Amino acid sequence: MNTKSSCAVTFLVLVCLVAGAPRQVSGQEFYKDKTIRIIVGFAAGGGFDTYARIIARHMGKHIPGNPAIIVENMGGAGSLLAANHLYRAKPDGLTIGNFIGTLILQQIYGSKGIEFDARRFEWLGVPVQDSTACALTKASGITSLEQWFAAKEPVKIGGEAPGANDSDTPRILKVALRLPIQLIEGYKGTSQIRLAAEGGEIAGGCWTWESIKVTWRKGLESGNVNVVLQLNPKRHPDMPNVPNAVEYAKTDDGRMLLEAAVHNPGAVLRVYALPPGIPKDRVELLRKGFTAVTKDPGLLAETNKAGLAINPLSGADVEKTVASFFKLQPAQISRLKEVLLPQK
Repeated sequence: MNTKSSCAVTFLVLVCLVAGAPRQVSGQEFYKDKTIRIIVGFAAGGGFDTYARIIARHMGKHIPGNPAIIVENMGGAGSLLAANHLYRAKPDGLTIGNFIGTLILQQIYGSKGIEFDARRFEWLGVPVQDSTACALTKASGITSLEQWFAAKEPVKIGGEAPGANDSDTPRILKVALRLPIQLIEGYKGTSQIRLAAEGGEIAGGCWTWESIKVTWRKGLESGNVNVVLQLNPKRHPDMPNVPNAVEYAKTDDGRMLLEAAVHNPGAVLRVYALPPGIPKDRVELLRKGFTAVTKDPGLLAETNKAGLAINPLSGADVEKTVASFFKLQPAQISRLKEVLLPQK
């Protein structure tokens, strides 16, 4: 075979190899005719679920290819099941996780059951930076903070599991303010806590005001439910006359616990994330889509009608906040572990 023929054969072989190789699909093309799942770590009917379903209805149009977006609930262990599931999910950009940001602190504390490294998640952002409040039923007999302090028996407060704010907050209050509290855990979402309170099983619970004011609106409007305490850096505009926990924390230790375990994590409580290893172009498309949906007129109309706040934080800002948690001092971590991780 002469040189010219040899070159021709080589060229044809190369053409065939290139033609037969799988084509790399860009993020811009990838999402056409695809379905994205948002895995919510709490039961249907709660605040996390409500936000996620509104986001799912509007986010697809802000992603090239206009994928369908559906919501699936994976309640359990204060959304730890969902966070662990997300960490192991296929890194194709078709699974978004929505779990509670305080689980990141559980990793720092070395809690059992944590199967993820928060530093490896790809963060999309949060739709609202949360505030925290405690709401109790009128039937419980506790309609003010003064009555709570004076209670002769520990007040039963519902929670999910360590790492969920509805469990961590009561633990912090019990130490920082010395409130009489009996924490009853094992509920799979705030919707179940509400039902248990309405049934007289517990007095109420402590979680995000942004959820309480919407999902427990009827109870608040009827007077059957009262917000007796808030836990925020300063009093929330919606609750100017509700006592704030930091005003009653009489020690440096109590104030540190409130700041590190309640105030600072509040910004990333309702976090949305992707599993590690997703192609960077897909991460950027989803981040842009998430940022865009928080400004979408349709979404804003829905949230406004439902009384839901929108105060977003970008994926890049969530990343910075998560990094700051890993800079806590050893003495602070030790104290937080002592308070937040129940000893069995």
